This record gives sequence, C-alpha cells and structure tokens, in this order.
Amino acid sequence: MGQQNLTTPTEFILLGITRQPELQLPLFGILLLIYTVTVVGNLGMIILTKLDSRLHTPMYFFIRHLAFIDLGNSTVIYPKVLVNFILYQNTISYYACATQMAFFITFIISELFILSSMAYDRYVAICNPLLYNVIMSQRLCHVLVGIPYLYSAFQALMITVKIFILNFCGSNVISHFYCDNVALLLLLCSNAQDVELIIIVFSAFNLISSLVVVLISYTLILLAVCRMHSAEGRKKAFSTCGSHLTVVVVFYGTLLFMYVQPKSTHSFDTDKLTSVFYTLVIPMLNPLIYSIRNKEVKNAFHRIFNNLFKPCI
Repeated sequence: MGQQNLTTPTEFILLGITRQPELQLPLFGILLLIYTVTVVGNLGMIILTKLDSRLHTPMYFFIRHLAFIDLGNSTVIYPKVLVNFILYQNTISYYACATQMAFFITFIISELFILSSMAYDRYVAICNPLLYNVIMSQRLCHVLVGIPYLYSAFQALMITVKIFILNFCGSNVISHFYCDNVALLLLLCSNAQDVELIIIVFSAFNLISSLVVVLISYTLILLAVCRMHSAEGRKKAFSTCGSHLTVVVVFYGTLLFMYVQPKSTHSFDTDKLTSVFYTLVIPMLNPLIYSIRNKEVKNAFHRIFNNLFKPCI
C-alpha cells in the first residue's frame, strides 16, 4: 500500500518566476533584454580574448573561461524560461530536467573555483611580478581551469544521479523556475537525507574553500600594496585587482546572502530573486565590469574592429 504514490514522472511543472499574469509580459521583455546582453557580452569577451594576441595572457585566459561559464550558466536556464513565457506552459521533461540540473551545478561550482584561480593569478602578478610569467605558465593555467571543470562535472553527475534514481511522490510541481536540486529534494519520497547531507557538505566545502583562497590572496595583495612606496605603483595594483574584486564581492555576496540567511526569513520567493541575480544578472555584469574600465580590452576591440573593416575602406 505504501508504494502506491511512488512514481517516475515523465515531466515536471515549473512554477516559474511569478504567478501573477500581469507581470508575465514585462518580465519576458526584461529577461530577454538581459539575456541578449549576457550572450553578446560573454561571447564578445571569448572571441576578443581569443583573437587578439595581446590578450593571450594568464589573466585574460581566466577571463575567457569565466565568460564561457557565465554564458553556459545563463543559457542552460533562460531560453527554456523565455519559451515557457511565450507558450504559457511551464513544463520540462524528466530527462531535460536532469540535464539542466547537471549543467547548472557544473557551471556554478566551476565559477567559484575559477574566481579563486583568478585571485591567485592577481596575487602572483602583484607580489611576484618578476617571476609572474615563470609561475603562471601555460601548464599551470590549464591545471587551474581543468581541475575545477573535472571536479564540478563529477559533483554535478553524482548529485544528479543520486536524486534521479530515487522515487518521486505523486506531485511533479517544482517550486522554482528551473530544476534546482534543493527544490527537487522536496518531491522525493524517502532516503533523501543522504542526498541532502551530500549537497550541504559539498556546498559548504565549495563556498568556504574557494572563498578562503580569495581572502588569503587579497590579504597578501593588500599587505604588498601597503609596502609600496610609490603612489603610482599602488594605483596600478588596485586597478589590476579592481575588476576581479568587484566580480568576487557581487558573486560571493549573493551566494552568502542565499545560504546564510536565517530559516525564519527564508522563502522560495527570495530564492528565486537571488537565483535570477546569480544566474542572469551577474553573467551580464561580469563582461561589462571587465571591459568598461579596462584599456587593454577597449584597445583590443578597436584593433579587431579596424582590421575587420580595413578592406572595406
């Protein structure tokens, strides 16, 4: 008798960002605009750092991968969200849900560790400038990017498989606008405690370990800057770190707000707003932060733009 409600749903119903009909059209327009800017900005950064030889440095190597992650993070979620707005049908198939969740976890964990790799890169650039090219070799750069990808893919696969091999109880309604692992845990019948513990332990480890690397790197950077005698040297050091530090504060601040807030004030509506911020708004802001005040990026853009239209003149 206890097994009657055990089902394997063929599809899930996503509650979406809002259930208020009057907000559907404005939200569709806003999300479409932000997603378009996100795609153009991150794709532009990937192409720019690949084509311009002067941007073939460790810093821009990491920025290119950050742009790839941001592009993937938003693309795995928002095309489906936008289609659902148009069709007024918030459904996602069982396997599409599992795939979306696996890719989302992969990208979000990768971003944490890419940001910590970038912090280490800035530490080496400021604290060991003479040995920078020796320490930040091409091999080390590939290791600092490759390991986060492999680690996050392993973790995403493990969590996704553990959730989707369990039984769901009757309801197939997900209280979110994408297949989030925490929202899916609520639909499981039993034996979800093990998966929940794995998610909590790994989430805490990922957030704390990557943040520790960032904090140690910037503490050492700050000490090195304080020992600098020239104001020009300090200004250059701060301008080198400014963009990355802004990205780090916004990204980690959003995640910490989501996970550290007390349970009494915790709600799925708050989670949705926070999720929109770190899956769409931050991926849109990152390429803007790295390009608006960055002369090297601006100069690279002008060089490529001029080369493209030179034959036409």
